[in-house]
Amino acid sequence: MPREVAGEDFGGAEVGGEARLNSVTLPVAALASAGVAGIAWRTGTLTASGAVAAWTVGVLVLHGTGWAGGAVLAAFFISSNLISRAAGRVVRSDLDPKGERRDHWQVYANGGPAAVAALAGPSNTSLAIWLVTASLAAAAADTWATSTGTRSRVPPRLLWSGRTVAAGTNGGVTLAGSVGAVAGAAIVAGTGAISTGLPFLFPVATLIGFAGMLADSLLGGVLQGRFHCSRCDQPSEWRVHRCGSTTVRRAGLGWLNNDGVNFLATALAAGAGLAAWRLLD
Repeated sequence: MPREVAGEDFGGAEVGGEARLNSVTLPVAALASAGVAGIAWRTGTLTASGAVAAWTVGVLVLHGTGWAGGAVLAAFFISSNLISRAAGRVVRSDLDPKGERRDHWQVYANGGPAAVAALAGPSNTSLAIWLVTASLAAAAADTWATSTGTRSRVPPRLLWSGRTVAAGTNGGVTLAGSVGAVAGAAIVAGTGAISTGLPFLFPVATLIGFAGMLADSLLGGVLQGRFHCSRCDQPSEWRVHRCGSTTVRRAGLGWLNNDGVNFLATALAAGAGLAAWRLLD
């Protein structure tokens, strides 16, 4: 059963005989998040709308889960941006991707479920940190899988059939990408375990993060809308191509784009975190 430590309820083991989270007041959370979002915008990581979205996510996570949750969010943000920059621009063979700077839709797709989960913090910090760590581990796993998978010398295979496909095809996975997914999830999960003093959070959140990446690949390959621009004779994930012409839907759900797939995958990971927390409580 979870123990009461320093006025908070924590499940699992403890490090050093004690586990505690330092609460963060709303003004401090707002200032800290504004600083990080502003730096990300000035360095070209986020668009202006993406910076605003990142600020709201940061405020909710910090205020709801304290500095421990903030450390988890920072681990996701920093590691994901570093691996993306190291891998260079990702070439997607079947999409007309957005630019390299993340907008508000991309930020909320990756961090939205964590921000919502953090709202449980005032009433149950243990639950909130589990959900935040699980959802961000999945977001990190997907980013790392995409970035490391592009370096694979072996072409990806579809997750559900094993058929070889072109690099960047939705639903395609590689060994390199899978190893990268585990690494990305482990960084976020490990940060959550260390910052909260809950060692068992590390293996559970790492596993959930990897499973979230697989769910993202499956949803993207099967359900994501895929379109074609007749004017440019190019594939796209948008109803209107970058040339301005209306595209024709070829497969998938017309309303479900890559941001929607990412949101569903991270939300599913948060749900898995809830199930794990209840099981281990």
